[in-house]
Amino acid sequence: MKRDKKELLIVVAILIVAAFFRFYQMDSIPPGLYPDEAMNGNDGIVAMESGDLKLFYANNNGREGLFINIQALFVKLLGNYAWVLRMVSGIFGILTVLGLYLLAKELFNRQVGYLSSFLLAILFWHVNFSRIGFRAIMLPFVLVYGFYFLWKGLKYGRLRYFIIAGIFGGLGFHTYISYRVAPLIALLVFLNHWLYIKKDFSDAKYEHARNQLFRGFVVFVGTASLIVLPLLWYFIANPESFFSRTSSNLSVFSQANPVRELGLSVIKTLGMFNFYGDWNWRHNISGSSQLFWPIGVLFAVGFIKEFIHWIKRKHGHFSTVHTLLFAWFFVMLLPGFLSTEAPHALRTIGVIPVAVIFSALGLSWGYEKLDNLINYFEKEKLHSAPKHLALNLTLIVFLLALGVSEYYRYFNVWSGQVADAFDKRYSDMAGVLNKLPREINKYVIVNTDGVLTEIPGSNGQMIPMPAQTIMFLTDTFSYQKQLNKRLFYLTGEEYEEESKDLINRNSFVIFLK
Repeated sequence: MKRDKKELLIVVAILIVAAFFRFYQMDSIPPGLYPDEAMNGNDGIVAMESGDLKLFYANNNGREGLFINIQALFVKLLGNYAWVLRMVSGIFGILTVLGLYLLAKELFNRQVGYLSSFLLAILFWHVNFSRIGFRAIMLPFVLVYGFYFLWKGLKYGRLRYFIIAGIFGGLGFHTYISYRVAPLIALLVFLNHWLYIKKDFSDAKYEHARNQLFRGFVVFVGTASLIVLPLLWYFIANPESFFSRTSSNLSVFSQANPVRELGLSVIKTLGMFNFYGDWNWRHNISGSSQLFWPIGVLFAVGFIKEFIHWIKRKHGHFSTVHTLLFAWFFVMLLPGFLSTEAPHALRTIGVIPVAVIFSALGLSWGYEKLDNLINYFEKEKLHSAPKHLALNLTLIVFLLALGVSEYYRYFNVWSGQVADAFDKRYSDMAGVLNKLPREINKYVIVNTDGVLTEIPGSNGQMIPMPAQTIMFLTDTFSYQKQLNKRLFYLTGEEYEEESKDLINRNSFVIFLK
């Protein structure tokens, strides 16, 4: 079999695995629909119907608009279902698996590319967020493709790669707040590459390489700036939106002893890979390490091995490779370091691809050591088994075992514990309301806490966030739709004022607590 055809078949097989993990039983797992997901859908529906797709949606403490607008298109085409919102996440998850193969192959070789993409395809951490309608899933996507094209630009010096890298670099600001620290990674990579060519190139070649690098940097920054400019203009006009999620009492700097809190947060965040991970059931098997322990061991091996390699090799081609990996790792952990909620799997979602690359490097190193050991015994004539067949079968069985384990952890262990985490009872209420005759007056009494959001067209009526789930699944986010379906929302206080009238009218009343 030709090498290119073999490569294509392996990559397609990995993408099929990734699609299975992301789309299998998506209509029922996760159960329910979390209000934050529903808020995305409701904002997107209003924007699509009004033709006013936004760069930034101010509801729910503010969210970048790109992912929400894509979800809105899917909802318009496929309907108001939880799985439609989550399908968008699944698509970006699969595309990230492909992108990681391309990046790891470009940085190292095909074997590391295969291993990296397969591990990402099955990894609980990434699979989980690929099945939830949160915009954060776009962050690993833009990082993987952005660094892939940036590396090709540095390697081949062609401006078109810097332009594409700049497009992804600019789009990142339209995805999730944690991306705001990512430009520091690119800056460190450019700086390291300049030092590399300065030390390793002759005087005759240095000037040309330096000028080429400078042009690439200008094109990259210029392109990214054009992409982010509309959002930047919005933030200048609405500065409160920019700081809506950053000025939080969850920051370590808002605590009485910020140095102590920062130290604890750093320890917890670094420990989440192999010891104790996120305790939020929506994000993780509560408290479990973010990496399943065999993958975590490989991650530790790969991280230590590459760190030693980086320290020993002060310059050269791989100096820039390692600067990219370690800058990516530590910079994308900053949002976790600076939060008192550490460890936080969602805020640190941008570190997933590079953590997987370290795991793949650890596995590749182990494979090479076994290969060398078999070669030694063959040389001594103490072993005669076909080495490649035995070694490759061992690797395949190991990878399959990892896949089965991650499947079990997600579809059996985690999925059975998260009904409350995704407010399944609200989805069940929506199902009841959808079955009632249209001519009956229906009232949802929202007697619970949550960020207040305004019902469009209601002259300022504010309803707590938990109602978003029912509003999305019944398609009654706007007041006009509520009138059409005779389904209305009241706070607990409003219900107390109107309860006698509601009872007299023989209306259907349901309480959301």
